[in-house]
Amino acid sequence: MKILVINCGSSSLKFRLFEMENEKVLAKGLCERIGSEFGHFIYEASEAERLERDVDIKDHDQAVKLVLDTLVTEEHGVINDVSDIDAVGHRIVHGGDKYSRAALLTPEVIEDIEDFSALAPIHNPVNLMGIRACQKYMPSTYMVGVFDTAFHHSLPEEAYLYGIPYEYYKKYRIRRYGFHGMSHEYVSKRTAEVMGVPYDRCKQVVCHLGNGASITAVKNGVSIDTSMGYTPLEGIIMGTRSGSIDPEIINVISEKENLNVKEVMNILNNKSGVYGLSDFLSSDIRDLSKAYGKNDPNAIRALETYAYSIAKYIGSYVVILEGTDSITFTAGVGEHSALVRKLVCEKLSFLGVRLNDVANQNCCGEEALISLPDSKISIYVIPTDEELSIARQTKELCDKIEEKEQ
Repeated sequence: MKILVINCGSSSLKFRLFEMENEKVLAKGLCERIGSEFGHFIYEASEAERLERDVDIKDHDQAVKLVLDTLVTEEHGVINDVSDIDAVGHRIVHGGDKYSRAALLTPEVIEDIEDFSALAPIHNPVNLMGIRACQKYMPSTYMVGVFDTAFHHSLPEEAYLYGIPYEYYKKYRIRRYGFHGMSHEYVSKRTAEVMGVPYDRCKQVVCHLGNGASITAVKNGVSIDTSMGYTPLEGIIMGTRSGSIDPEIINVISEKENLNVKEVMNILNNKSGVYGLSDFLSSDIRDLSKAYGKNDPNAIRALETYAYSIAKYIGSYVVILEGTDSITFTAGVGEHSALVRKLVCEKLSFLGVRLNDVANQNCCGEEALISLPDSKISIYVIPTDEELSIARQTKELCDKIEEKEQ
């Protein structure tokens, strides 16, 4: 079975074509700066030269067509015809509290995704653009939606409810939804495999640290709490996002700076986090790490506060889990920043965490155990693979559909 994974961003489209028999990547790539005359296309196939060129990509429809056309070209193609693709798995950011697993993209499901756009106004609408473009060019191919919120569908009521009037939950479904679900699920499963422990019998904390970041407590294979909430703004300090703050701060900034709520929210989403804490030095952990090494006070302030917020969430989840077997770092920062991992683990020494400094320093984006043998909690770096997670869930659903049809 060949499955094409489509992951649409506001001005980008990532894709990967899998042969699911052995989970081999036949082709992968990226369309960047969609909607700009300075668009860029990157394409890599398993048995062809890398293709990279500037190209005008008007919209996501054109991006999908560019991908499909390239997959079948004589020079770079890996399939004979688009009909060779058995299914397309689409990353959908928000599935509300309705979708706990992948779903066939029927008109009813697509309507639900449109309704949930109010909860993810930046993401769901572009996810829908990718869906409609694929339906246009592959009308007979299975289209499957895989939801970023689905893994957190298992949160107990006490974890997903906020301390606000219950009627707001009943009327408006205001609750914690959580995000990065595909990453947390993939990484927690892989961590269990590496530990040699059954997935349904271990307790884990997974730290997905990128520009957007979230931490999840996984108990016996299910998410029981996660740091992001109703939106991806809640939780730990991030690249440009504030993370959790006292809600009254919004009112104070609004009055003192003469800003409306929308303008304050823009500050919390785009001018806060380590970017704001560093006095706008950078939102990139790599830049801040270099400055930290030169004793820059702005970088030190930002990274120490960032690490503190991560350690605080980890500590709270260890309590909720009643102990943990592992703490895993993943995503861009989690996989590549030895400094961040060191700063966080130093704050967890009271739990018996002992970091192997050599292993930590030498680890950069690869799978590794970075704790010492006598550490009471195993510390891992596990690269995430959201596209493979989407492909696996798509295949699982398609297999079930075909079984029913037989």
